[in-house]
Amino acid sequence: MSEPLPLDHGHLQKLVTADLVRPDHLLGAHVVTENGVEGVRFGVWAPGAQHISVVGDFNGYNGFDNAMQRLDFGYWGVFVPSARHGHRYKFRVTGADGRTVDKIDPYGRFFEVRPATASIVWQQDYTWSDDAWMAKRSQGFDQPVSIYEVHLPSWKKRGDGWFMNYRDLAHDLGEYVTYMGYTHVELLGVMEHPFDGSWGYQVTGYYAPSSRMGNPEDFKYFVDHLHGLGIGVILDWVPGHFPTDDFALAKFDGSPLYEYADPRKGFHLDWNTYIFDYGRNEVVMFLIGSALTWLQDFHIDGLRVDAVASMLYLDFSRTEWIPNVHGGRENLEAIAFLKRLNEVVHHMAPGCMIVAEESTAFPGVTTPSPFGLGFDYKWAMGWMNDNLRYFEEDPLWRKYHHHALTFYNAYRTTENYVLAISHDEVVHLKKSMVMKMPGDWYTQRAGYRAFLAMMWATPGKKLLFMGQDFAQSTEWAAAEGLPWYMADQPDHRGVMNLVRRLNTLYRERPDWHTGDLKDEGLTWINADDTDNSVYTFLRRDPDSPAWSLIVANMTPMFRENYPVGTPQGGEYRVLLSTDDGEFGGFGTQQPNLTATDDGFNFQTHALRLNLPPNSVLVLEALDTPTVSEQR
Repeated sequence: MSEPLPLDHGHLQKLVTADLVRPDHLLGAHVVTENGVEGVRFGVWAPGAQHISVVGDFNGYNGFDNAMQRLDFGYWGVFVPSARHGHRYKFRVTGADGRTVDKIDPYGRFFEVRPATASIVWQQDYTWSDDAWMAKRSQGFDQPVSIYEVHLPSWKKRGDGWFMNYRDLAHDLGEYVTYMGYTHVELLGVMEHPFDGSWGYQVTGYYAPSSRMGNPEDFKYFVDHLHGLGIGVILDWVPGHFPTDDFALAKFDGSPLYEYADPRKGFHLDWNTYIFDYGRNEVVMFLIGSALTWLQDFHIDGLRVDAVASMLYLDFSRTEWIPNVHGGRENLEAIAFLKRLNEVVHHMAPGCMIVAEESTAFPGVTTPSPFGLGFDYKWAMGWMNDNLRYFEEDPLWRKYHHHALTFYNAYRTTENYVLAISHDEVVHLKKSMVMKMPGDWYTQRAGYRAFLAMMWATPGKKLLFMGQDFAQSTEWAAAEGLPWYMADQPDHRGVMNLVRRLNTLYRERPDWHTGDLKDEGLTWINADDTDNSVYTFLRRDPDSPAWSLIVANMTPMFRENYPVGTPQGGEYRVLLSTDDGEFGGFGTQQPNLTATDDGFNFQTHALRLNLPPNSVLVLEALDTPTVSEQR
């Protein structure tokens, strides 16, 4: 971590003009030595406050001992020689409204465990061992990205029901993710928040990992250990709104400060939260400083920006709203902020990925600024909705919804997409993924295996929420640990084996990831067999001869000697069948895998395949150069 900067006019001027000075290097609590005296320098932005003092362990929470001095541009500061590392503190703010409220430090690095709310002076001291990882990390658009989304507080609990420490989680989670073959983990619920039930999306500590699972050094160890295993770490980050808790950012100086003043622009009715004022340089720098802190100080490899649509549109989920200066519905200040965020991050933290959870057709989300917002990736919400709707349909009627599975390919290269099945899809009575499938228990598992195989075989980066990779049959319950006992049962273990195999294919075969974001990555052989609900396509590596053939049968009907056109004759082999016994299927065999020269589906050759019910087959021509030969 860089040395704290003095709270002088020059640095404050750079901060208020949104220069590239990290605001947390000036503000917050910093252990320093001034004129030979060791203590803590406190700084805070509160232009509307009438009076501020620092209270804490060092003065018995006496508001008269350590009054802060008003500085330039609405900033306040004080040096407290009696304060030390580990002391709890708050800012006692007498605001513009005349009320006196004890506030947490917006730039606090560590906080008490909820329900207590005090900030803690924390002089971070950690020696990293991930230099090699940091030197080579890159988002790599042609690289495999398979993300395991994790809510750390509920991934696994201690025996007494309390949260595991970040260091213990590093080893347990790292071992599991390595075994399953994911390339990244994505964490929700890490930034400090007061209410467990918010899952970490009601953030009060934008610069602090949650104290529920340890201190900042513990969290750095977590990241460091995963990097040592070759696993990237992404965090969910929430710059779209913040909670109304009186002790936090809400009306920080007795007036709207971090939030827009007009509730038609500054308050989310659905979430009972405030909306950041993206028109204030100080707020913009507070948020960008938070992003850089995680990417630079904590070595995080990427941020998934939550609820981007709510930031882009002034009429998002509201009937009363204020048009922009052109009379439109777009929040021009938020758009400028997102562009600035991505520009700064890509300059200051090269190799990190910024992902948008954006659910509308807003153009250019992953187009570089100034023409687009500049994100690296966007969640494919349309793909998710279409696929879930199709797979939840009774197979008898799927032929009437056949192109729900093909429509994504009409637009998939307009943005850089992540195919995401997140926590949002397995809560609030939506059922777990396997239980969304129609039919009896065997048919549900077969359908779910087919869903997973189609997800991995479809171009786009991957994200799967914890528990869904072993077919958790219950909904996710954030207050409990995952039902790991299920993973030991054969029915669930089969699905786990499949996800592991899919990750292996995705990582090791260039035709399964180098064309993720390119038109050449997928070629349809037959996208229109609606009567049989069968799909046939090729995955290709645009830069090599590698390709694989995918055949999906989406009904519980066994189809014998089904004709499939292929671009090449000779012998084929099965790379994967979701009906294999190791995955929980029947193990249907293919009696003949020799392609004949009587063409079919406008291809030069054809195979006759036995298609198991609710299954996906992946095949490879034997005389096509293998992945190892290409390397």
